[in-house]
Amino acid sequence: MMTLFERSRRALLSTLPAALLATAFSAAMPAAHSAEAGELVLYTASNDEIEKVVMEAFQAAHPTIDVKSINMSTGPITEKAIAEMGNPQADVIWMVNNFALEKLKQSGALQPYTPLNLAVAPAFIDPDGFWYGHDATIMAMAVNTRMLAEKNLPLPTDWTDLINPIYQGQVSIAAPTKSGTGYTIMANMYDMYGWNFIDNLHANIFQYNDSGSAAARQVAGGEVAIGLSYDTAILQQVQASPEVEMVIGRLSPSVIEGGGLVAGAPHEAEGKLFMDWLFSEDGLTVMAPYVGIGAMPGVGNIDLSTVTLWTLRRPIDEDAFKQDWSKRYEG
Repeated sequence: MMTLFERSRRALLSTLPAALLATAFSAAMPAAHSAEAGELVLYTASNDEIEKVVMEAFQAAHPTIDVKSINMSTGPITEKAIAEMGNPQADVIWMVNNFALEKLKQSGALQPYTPLNLAVAPAFIDPDGFWYGHDATIMAMAVNTRMLAEKNLPLPTDWTDLINPIYQGQVSIAAPTKSGTGYTIMANMYDMYGWNFIDNLHANIFQYNDSGSAAARQVAGGEVAIGLSYDTAILQQVQASPEVEMVIGRLSPSVIEGGGLVAGAPHEAEGKLFMDWLFSEDGLTVMAPYVGIGAMPGVGNIDLSTVTLWTLRRPIDEDAFKQDWSKRYEG
């Protein structure tokens, strides 16, 4: 198993000139996927920094492929891909959660494919081979310690703290109807505590956002004291600002994030090349600094000994939940 230093060193190789990397990778690439020149269209819900790093590293490995990355929230990606079935416009969907991936699978929008040099642990693999995970994401709280001190507010340590009236107007989160992050948090809160808890949380909400990472950015920008988001987005703000801390609630909602090959992908060969790279040791190493729990054993930035992952006690109909939530809180 590689050390963290060795993995970091490999990630830094992605900054070498494209010609050098292309020579190394083309020598190792199986003949079945040797036709490099082509196009690749990705639908992704990744944040800008991760998307930039991944795209640069992939194109360093495959410089002749023209990559077009279309970034949207998880909900719109899922709806768009399903609506385009029969005339798909994307080749790969990635950095969306397992709820969306499973919905895409059941709808027939994904096709099974086993990436070459697959390096992810079994827990991150769809048993039917329609999708693969590159990390597990923990939902948490971004808090602005300066704002809390100025407003004489205590640091929240548990999800249940968030319904305290003292936090009125101090909490931000993505709307579950527009964001996979928002849906994951709200669905888990519903499973844990029911609608009454969400009613009380709603009374403290400053804003419902369109993007899962927006709440973390609002906290860093001083717009709001508490933002409910996912670990990667929060860690970015923690690294950028000494005022921001990440608080993991006592029970932690979590999802697997990953991707799959679109059924009938217009550029299937290029889509397979991206899947091969993304879920190999090379792709997973590039992503390692940005993930909470990595799909490759030994990779991650979250101490799992401090986390109790919450598993839904009962299935939740995603569409029905979103409709109920929208009737209660939107508009």
